[in-house]
Amino acid sequence: MDALDELLRRPTPSALVALDGAVLSLNAAMARVLGRAVEQCLGRGFGDLLPASQVTAVESLVAHAATTNTVAMRVLEFPGPDTASVVCLVEARSVNDPAGREPLVWVHSLNAANDRGGLLIPFRLAAKAADLGLCMYSPQERELEWLGGAPALAALFPEASMPLSEVVRRVHPEDREPLRRLMTSTAARSPWIKVRFLTERDGCHHLVCQSRRIILGSGGPERVLGVIRDETTWEARRRRALVALSAERQRADEIAAFSSAVMTAVTEQEVRQVILTRLAATFGGTGAALALVTKDRLRVSSDAGIPLPVAAVHGLPLDAPSPLPYVIRTGKPQFIPDQEDYIRCWPNGAMVPYFDQLDTGYAISITPLGPADEQPLGAWLVTYDSAHHSSLDERALMVTLADLAGQALKRVRLQEARVELAAALQQTMLPTLPEHLPGLEVAARYRPSRDGLDIGGDWYDAFVTPDGAVALEIGDAQGHDVDAAAAMGQVRASMRAIAAHEPDPATVLMRTNELLLTMQAARFASCTMLYIDPGDGRVTGASAGHVPLLYARDDGSHSIRELPGGPVLGVLPGADYPEETFTLGKDAALVMVTDGVVEGPALTLDAGLERAGKLAAQAVHDGLNAEETADLILDDAVAENHLDDVAVLIIRRT
Repeated sequence: MDALDELLRRPTPSALVALDGAVLSLNAAMARVLGRAVEQCLGRGFGDLLPASQVTAVESLVAHAATTNTVAMRVLEFPGPDTASVVCLVEARSVNDPAGREPLVWVHSLNAANDRGGLLIPFRLAAKAADLGLCMYSPQERELEWLGGAPALAALFPEASMPLSEVVRRVHPEDREPLRRLMTSTAARSPWIKVRFLTERDGCHHLVCQSRRIILGSGGPERVLGVIRDETTWEARRRRALVALSAERQRADEIAAFSSAVMTAVTEQEVRQVILTRLAATFGGTGAALALVTKDRLRVSSDAGIPLPVAAVHGLPLDAPSPLPYVIRTGKPQFIPDQEDYIRCWPNGAMVPYFDQLDTGYAISITPLGPADEQPLGAWLVTYDSAHHSSLDERALMVTLADLAGQALKRVRLQEARVELAAALQQTMLPTLPEHLPGLEVAARYRPSRDGLDIGGDWYDAFVTPDGAVALEIGDAQGHDVDAAAAMGQVRASMRAIAAHEPDPATVLMRTNELLLTMQAARFASCTMLYIDPGDGRVTGASAGHVPLLYARDDGSHSIRELPGGPVLGVLPGADYPEETFTLGKDAALVMVTDGVVEGPALTLDAGLERAGKLAAQAVHDGLNAEETADLILDDAVAENHLDDVAVLIIRRT
């Protein structure tokens, strides 16, 4: 074994391995580059002691030396004693065992100090195969040397080497600190970092870099290898994708906002406003117009961005031979990409005057507001200041939104018709108060609970009885709809008819209750009725389950007066309604209200009565007349966002 021992006494890393790769013996230098103690290496496979990427290389090296009986060389990467791996040029040759056993392989590192560049060849080949660039940094010289790899990346480093300061200068200021950390990292392999690198030839490149520490040969110098990937093209695609995604999101938001706005519109004017302010932006146009049909003629309005004089088409008959009436008549949209296409499709009809004088780049899309089998509503049009070829998706979306706008238009028109009908009905239901009552001021206010439908179940009335007394009543029929209004009309008409023959409120309430039971009315009603003598201010009153009266005095005080009475009208047969008599003083006022005035989501009845009483008392104290006092109380109830109908009746003695 003396000859074999001599092989291991060399200062360079050396080991003797069996043909199967098992380590039989090794010197301290080899154990050091393997990063292990000698005893930890003995008996182990030589390839198992190296990084996984080196296993195939070391196995082929040993097998080649053993089977061909020739010298084999290969650059191998060893784990190293710390985080830096050791790159060595390794020679393997077959040697005889004096003990007569099978041949052994002597593996040892060669001195590559005069050609350390040869140690980097495997790294350069690997970088080129992976389309990566490879550079090397020398910490002592602070120089960066380009080693090659992907040819396209070589243009980034026109010089074979350059000072680190020059490299840093070309890096975006925000990326310089990460680059410094990359170059000075003590880790065996750093994470990937992104760097924006400016070249003199073709501007900024988006690079992704990783570094690793290596030692060139056993006992050689330490270097930092840098691996570079150019993601400029990928980054440009990513940015374009982000821009496109952002544009799609913005368009989706605009479409959602358009849909929401048009569906929540409550008047035709609001529908028109939504279309003219949002339509062009939603579809990338420069202008928009809306044509609605009134008595077989077009009523046109537009935004300020449309290049066409829409006033000239206003009043155009529906049977005119041009695209706009055609679309409305047939329900078939027209997407005209430019003026040339328009003239080809409509040679004998001008859509609007002067269209043929516009630049050929102008485009227009016309979409009906409903299908052809329904009453024509109209159409909208979008103009573009350049040629525009609508995609199938865009056309489908425009048709869908136009149909949505048409539905909204029909809905608001139906609602407006209901409002007009309700307003007319309400006018017949609510009475005209008597004028010039001697010694009295009377004022009334009413507001329904449902926006846009001015009708409900609350009512008031005031009239002079045959014996000269002033009869006043306020009530609340069950419900908040047309049926409630009809029930209210029945009750009010019945009470006025009965009051013409009965001398007191209690009897009027009793007779009205009996009449409603006889009629089998579907709704019940609460009511307060007063008779007032204009001469001496004597008041006689009774209540059918209604809220109390408010008595407001000119000294600013007030009281809540709950009248005697009985149940609501139309429920209990044979009900009695006791009454009470008191005097209304000079310059004092009685405030009669329905529960909607003094009750709300955050307001109890007692608190509401106290609030309204203070308002009325302050108004009387300040010298406000009955009309002004009624406005004050109604406005306060509306400000409280009460959900019920509200009615107020004010009687002030002068």
